[in-house]
Amino acid sequence: MTQTAVRVRFAPSPTGELHVGGARTALFNWLFARQHGGAFILRIEDTDQARLVGQSIAGILESLRWLGLEWDEGPDVGGPYGPYIQSQRLELYQQHARWLVDHGYAYYCFCTPERLEQVRKERLARGEPPGYDRHCRWLPPEEVAERLERGEQAVIRFKMPLEGETVIVDLLRGEIAYDNRVLQDLVLLKSDGFPTYHLANVVDDHFMQITHILRAEEWIPSAPLHAQLYRAFGWEMPVLCHLPVILSPDGKGKLSKRHGATSVLEFKRQGYLPEAMVNYLALLGWAYDDKQEIFSREELLEKFRLEDVNPHPARFNFEKLAWMNQYYINHVLTLDELTARCIPFLQEAGLLPPEASDPASPAFAYAREVLALVKDRLKTLAEAPDLTRFFFTDVEDYDPSLLVPKKTEPAQVLQALERAMATLEGADFTSETDLEARLRGLAEELGLKAGQLFMPIRVAVTGRTVSPGLFETLRVLGRERSLERLAAAREKLAAYLGTLAWSTPSGQ
Repeated sequence: MTQTAVRVRFAPSPTGELHVGGARTALFNWLFARQHGGAFILRIEDTDQARLVGQSIAGILESLRWLGLEWDEGPDVGGPYGPYIQSQRLELYQQHARWLVDHGYAYYCFCTPERLEQVRKERLARGEPPGYDRHCRWLPPEEVAERLERGEQAVIRFKMPLEGETVIVDLLRGEIAYDNRVLQDLVLLKSDGFPTYHLANVVDDHFMQITHILRAEEWIPSAPLHAQLYRAFGWEMPVLCHLPVILSPDGKGKLSKRHGATSVLEFKRQGYLPEAMVNYLALLGWAYDDKQEIFSREELLEKFRLEDVNPHPARFNFEKLAWMNQYYINHVLTLDELTARCIPFLQEAGLLPPEASDPASPAFAYAREVLALVKDRLKTLAEAPDLTRFFFTDVEDYDPSLLVPKKTEPAQVLQALERAMATLEGADFTSETDLEARLRGLAEELGLKAGQLFMPIRVAVTGRTVSPGLFETLRVLGRERSLERLAAAREKLAAYLGTLAWSTPSGQ
């Protein structure tokens, strides 16, 4: 490979939504390309037709764009080495598979699935590892030609060397040697004319001029075959770097759906920020030092080094991700940015109209005021509707007993609510200072502790015992809605008092 410009590729299979493990691989490829002024290529590997899932390609593109990992060449942007979807490159793979056969590096295999299964069972019974017995490797050329002429179905298998070693060099692990005697003659081209991963990725990486292959460590056992394919074609093999697997939080296996969200789009739907996801994924297997955990994209481009990636598995920590997401919400996003990010979630919950998306609209301005009160409690954007619902809709029904704090009588609270309404009638609702001074003065006048007065008012205007600061809440709700809710709470408590009186036996 004579060129010096870095060219890397991310090559997902469209078999479902993009997993965070794949996203981490894409991120490391993207960072490496950008650091070296190189190209980041997106290639869709859809040759396993049986496992394809509809709309997966669109989901992969959406996931990468949401993370900000834009590609220089790919299925939707084109490029000089397209097409970038493997099912559109079948003739190229078929030509190269036939070339390998013609030059003695591969052979046609006519074994049926039934025979292969029988061979597998027999090998296991003898205590041997399962695998193909190379039955068709030494078939006479005349017989092969006759059987192909008759239309017998066949696959093309690679002829692995039967002696010696195949040594691969991994950027993170150094040299890894394999005894050729134990390696399999794997299938390169299936009977339906579609290539396996092994042939397609080698051919594509060569013709797309890939210089570095950053992929998951699960492909390490395939690397000897790939090395032999490069040798057979007379091509220079790209630099290999196999990235560590991502484990579940308990470290007992690979991260899977049973542990929680695992796809990029799931995290997007749950209200995680792409900035936080990129930051967290970068730290799965890499660290700059033992102190810094928050990295902007610019800092990652400056400080990330592929050679510093730890080859050992990395555990996924949902709590750490949630902490990081909350940090970005509170310390990185501006209030306007946070509002714009939360509005789609509030709209989906039916709390805001479509026009709220316009930053110049009154609905946006109101949402901004509301979110300013709860941003410190937001771990994800998806929590915004539940935390703020009472600002946008009527108070949900609540148990009237919540209006009565401990060590306070219902009749006492009823009087306090009536007095609070009168006090707030003349208050300046644009001033939290005025609201606080009036209510604290009222508590003192009624001989109540501040909490004994504030809690009934809080429940009355929010329907909850936990909410943002009372005076901030009253200011944002405004005079009319606050007084309406206090009046409704007074009626609710009066009715509650009536039920208490009715249920109390006379004379007691």
